[in-house]
Amino acid sequence: MKRILFTFSLVATLMSCKEETETPKVIYEEGKTKVEAETRDTSSIKVADLPILMEGTKYLIHPIGDVRVYDSNSKVYGSSKTNQVSYAISNYNRFEITGYFDNLNFQHIDSTNVKPLTDKKIQIQTATFLDGIAAKTKKQIIVYTLVDSDTNKDGKINQNDIRSLYLSTISGDNFTKLSEEFQELIDWNIIEAQNRLYFRCIEDINKNGAFDKNDKVHYHFVNLLADEWKVEVYTLN
Repeated sequence: MKRILFTFSLVATLMSCKEETETPKVIYEEGKTKVEAETRDTSSIKVADLPILMEGTKYLIHPIGDVRVYDSNSKVYGSSKTNQVSYAISNYNRFEITGYFDNLNFQHIDSTNVKPLTDKKIQIQTATFLDGIAAKTKKQIIVYTLVDSDTNKDGKINQNDIRSLYLSTISGDNFTKLSEEFQELIDWNIIEAQNRLYFRCIEDINKNGAFDKNDKVHYHFVNLLADEWKVEVYTLN
């Protein structure tokens, strides 16, 4: 009996903790369409990973982020540590950069000039070079999944906020948002036969701050070869 009571107590405690820690991805406020995060701590230390050169391109890419400090019990997969400080900003796998980093700096291989992707506060999670499109059309494009606003109003821009979809050229120019405000990116795909990027987003139509089966999924595509990337809507009805 004691064991049963302990188990019930433990489950109840865990459920209580889960309820306390779960937060909505969106908190709505009348008259505001976008929520700005608090100013970043100026004492944080910015570092860059060693530069990356995507195969077939002429631009070095420098991921930028904060030095991270961990306690002795923390374990970070794939990070480089010195005295419990991680200097790893991202991971690189041939045509994709992943992680949680603040910006990318671009530098032509024949130049000393370095240009940031954006001057806005964001958290980039993936940056994917479309090598198939480049090989076929010579147009070099990067697709980004990132967070660009503090949608849950906790003072931070991180993975707990709404994820958005962006494009840019390989030089970091023409940085363009594709997904709508307050719509969470579900996934994206490239159809090379059409030179199109397809993506899905979900809209919190009942405004409960969460994305679930009761909300609406939107379907979009973009012609990657167009002079201006224009999002088109399509339906399956």
